[in-house]
Amino acid sequence: MPQQLIRRPFKPGSRAPVRTMSARLAALVLFGASAFGTGAQAEPIHNPLAVFSGLDKITGRIISFEVAINETVQFGALQLTPRVCNTRPATEAPNTTAFVEVYEINFQGERKRLFEGWMFAASPGLHGVEHPVYDVWLTNCKGGAEPRPPVNIGEQPPQKPPPRRNAR
Repeated sequence: MPQQLIRRPFKPGSRAPVRTMSARLAALVLFGASAFGTGAQAEPIHNPLAVFSGLDKITGRIISFEVAINETVQFGALQLTPRVCNTRPATEAPNTTAFVEVYEINFQGERKRLFEGWMFAASPGLHGVEHPVYDVWLTNCKGGAEPRPPVNIGEQPPQKPPPRRNAR
């Protein structure tokens, strides 16, 4: 007969098996390394435009549209206002995020908040807006310039060395 692994319930106050403790320690170390990262991250790039895609479930059409930061655009019965749209520099892993406010306008003209929070382009199903008729999700941010290193006002820019002359 093959040996069966017998599992006994863990009782409070008793010692956990060494195998369980080492597994917990390994998980804690791995989680800590992934949660806190290993290096410094660059400043995010702040973009003036957020790019969204919207699905009209009645017609089945998907529309891509750009919205300037702090401006409101209407998509069907939804009003979207992006407040921030950030990307990362090309030297880092891509991560496009936007803080968005979404309101639904009913037939009486009243506004009802449907969504207020962060959207992530990498996972549109996680924080997209799902409405009975319309779906909206973030796809990209546009127009941001790469962050420049700070310049101290009192410093002189580096000067080029004088050209060398060939002695013959």
